[in-house]
Amino acid sequence: MDEEKLIKSANYVRTELPVRIAHRLMDLQALPYVVVTQEGVARVYELYWSAFEKFRRYPQVTTLEENEAFCVFLEGILDEHAPVIPSLSLGLSLSSPHLPPDSLDAFMRRMLVSRISRRVLAEHHLALSRSLGTNSLGLPEDPHVGIIYTALNLKHSIDKCAALLHSRPHDIKDETGESMPNRRWPEVIVDGHVDIKFSYIREHLEYIIFELLKNAMTATGLNHRNSSSLPPIRATIVVGENDVGVRISDQGGGLSSARIKSPSDLFSFSHIRNATRMDDTRLGALRSASSRGVKATVAEQIRPLRTQELNVNSNNKDPEREAGIAPHPRIGLGLPMSNIFTTYFGGTLELVSLDGWGTDVYLRLPKLGTNLEGIEL
Repeated sequence: MDEEKLIKSANYVRTELPVRIAHRLMDLQALPYVVVTQEGVARVYELYWSAFEKFRRYPQVTTLEENEAFCVFLEGILDEHAPVIPSLSLGLSLSSPHLPPDSLDAFMRRMLVSRISRRVLAEHHLALSRSLGTNSLGLPEDPHVGIIYTALNLKHSIDKCAALLHSRPHDIKDETGESMPNRRWPEVIVDGHVDIKFSYIREHLEYIIFELLKNAMTATGLNHRNSSSLPPIRATIVVGENDVGVRISDQGGGLSSARIKSPSDLFSFSHIRNATRMDDTRLGALRSASSRGVKATVAEQIRPLRTQELNVNSNNKDPEREAGIAPHPRIGLGLPMSNIFTTYFGGTLELVSLDGWGTDVYLRLPKLGTNLEGIEL
């Protein structure tokens, strides 16, 4: 990375983002009026229109000093748009009676994939700007270019997510409604091609793994709440020529539910396919999340431990390892966002329910560089 390449990157981001935002504005304008006026959707429309105007008027970047100002501008836009995911989910849940399920889900997919693509462009440029003048490949044991990690250790990411989830308090209750404070979460066994390293965006990968393991642990804890021990969760890694696969198997009883006809309906934002979308508790949780924003990362689900614990031997520590899992309401975005992250570069996420026993989740991710981003302009 040098000054010329960085300025070229800045101007690409400056001109590309308003194009992608403009297409989403057109999508919003094509919705029925009753949908656009729903709370959440109207807010997102205003955010997108404001961002489009700001980018449209932003001058060309020609120097490093101007790039620094552009980075501050980008960070401000990213912070402003933190409420987009929960606001869209809230608005489309309320609008579900007015849109066919296929149309609603196709619209949400375009909106969320486009949002991810814009964040990738912005955050990658910010990371490149921070790395100017340093070794752009990062540390030898953790090489990366911008937000792309060129030797991502999949087993390490699974172990990291499992450790973070094990640090949270056990909130499963027994049949009488009493909490079970002395219980532990199930262990996670990683097998298969455990030495694989591949190029990918670590933030995307770890969000997917974190959400899948969190669901598996919760289901296993509920299904075996009266047992003296919990069966382990098994994560099996398989490497192909062009992609990497992970199967996560649990004994959480499966996904059978009167409100969910097919496991894939858990990815849907329509109340016809997923009746839980219209639950009052979920709508309330989405309203609360809209006020603080959701960026769909592992980091936002983590809170620091008590200050005095952090001050002990805190030098050169990974802040995520000195953390616990923050209590937060279930807003129903984990699996849909995991599916969006998975399909962004052409991967697949499949849920196979063995009702009465457990669930197998099959995650397939292309090695970065073998697929283009799956956006629809």
